[in-house]
Amino acid sequence: METGVKTAVGTGTETGASDSRGVGRRFRRRRARLVTGVLLGLLVGALVVAWLLWPQRPQPRQDPPPRPGPAQQAMTAVTAGVPAALPDLAVLIGERRAHLRTHPKDARSWAVLGAAYVEQGRRTADAAHYPTAERALRTSLKVRPRGNAAALEGMAALANARRDFRAARTWGEAALKVDRRRWTTHSLLIEAYTGLGDYKAARSTLERLQGLHSGTAVMARSAAVYWDRGWREDAAATLADAAAKAETPAERAAWLERAGQLAWERGDREIALRHFQAAMRLDPDLRAAQAGQGRALAALGRTTEALSAYRAALAKQPSPTYALELGELYESLGMDQAAGVQYDLLHAQVSSAAAGGVDEELVLGRFEADHGDPGDAVRLLRAEWRDQPGIAVADALGWALHQAGEHEEALEYAERATDKEHGGGVRSALYAYHRGMIERALGLDGPARRHLEEALRINPYFSPLWAPMAREVLQELGEPPEVEVPATR
Repeated sequence: METGVKTAVGTGTETGASDSRGVGRRFRRRRARLVTGVLLGLLVGALVVAWLLWPQRPQPRQDPPPRPGPAQQAMTAVTAGVPAALPDLAVLIGERRAHLRTHPKDARSWAVLGAAYVEQGRRTADAAHYPTAERALRTSLKVRPRGNAAALEGMAALANARRDFRAARTWGEAALKVDRRRWTTHSLLIEAYTGLGDYKAARSTLERLQGLHSGTAVMARSAAVYWDRGWREDAAATLADAAAKAETPAERAAWLERAGQLAWERGDREIALRHFQAAMRLDPDLRAAQAGQGRALAALGRTTEALSAYRAALAKQPSPTYALELGELYESLGMDQAAGVQYDLLHAQVSSAAAGGVDEELVLGRFEADHGDPGDAVRLLRAEWRDQPGIAVADALGWALHQAGEHEEALEYAERATDKEHGGGVRSALYAYHRGMIERALGLDGPARRHLEEALRINPYFSPLWAPMAREVLQELGEPPEVEVPATR
């Protein structure tokens, strides 16, 4: 009996202990699994958070690429057909000259040097740079006589700067034979074709240019063609886009200066002045903008400031055109002696330009027609017309013939300058004024009245001398006669 009890009791104790140990092991396993799961969950969560936050983590700081130096900026501008700053051009010229002393067979550097001298001459109106440019470009062609598109293009740019548009066309077309897709050559050819009066070729070349490139230089060239066609709003909008996309201060200043010219041609004095002032702030060496300020300030009646602006521009950029404008401003103020000084300066500048191979016969002919000998003006401008029959020459020759008393022939050229069929789509107050005055001399009062009114409508301030004359003649012509309407039956 005891044995059975003891056996029974002993068996139960051992069974309970065994169960207790099993439960403990299961609990510890569950706890371990739970802890492991929690740890894995935390790890996964941490990885997820880290992945989500990775883009926001600060990246290692990288220094920006170094800005190109003055020489590199000028080279980029020169080779891309955009304006370069004068100080940068000087550095580029010095660097290329030093390089070529030890590498005289580097045809590309000779071409770059020549192009830089062309740009320097254009920016300063100093024709002495052009013979130096020509020597550099011809040396490039001598070193590499075949396939040298850069030097051929440089010669085209030089010819345009000298107003030798026939030579520019020849050099430009030769450059395209080497590289048909050289877009900068297309831009130079448009200038040459325009100077030669070949507006159809200019427009078709512009279409090809726009298919090859879309930079600011192309926009500026497009704006010039649009303006010549009379598309004033398109021209202004395109130049505004070019100025907004410009990459350097000198480039943006150049496009703003051209926008100022267009605003001035529309008679928008205040807008023109703002553009010219903004251009000068960006590039103080841009004397075209300074002369533009003089033009706009004179129209606004701020005469003292206008005279100062013109004088400052002429001191740094001796342009015959600026001398003519300043002389006429003095003359409009009754300051004939001061005007005479500017006219003498104009003659000296034309002679200096001729020594550098620059053709300034157009501005000289305009001067002679109004302030000198109209017969000399006709002789000069007839020769100019034979060489490069563009719109500006047609207008100037027509006016010179009128001043010399040849009114009927004068009207033929005035019509060319203002008739869209002959390419004269540009809306110019001066051209309209000239045509109106020629028509008045021929007794064509109706057309004369219409064209004089058009001149003042385009730009009421187009000249300090001739805008008041247009108003005076219109007053003399009076109102158009009333036409009696036939009675109806």
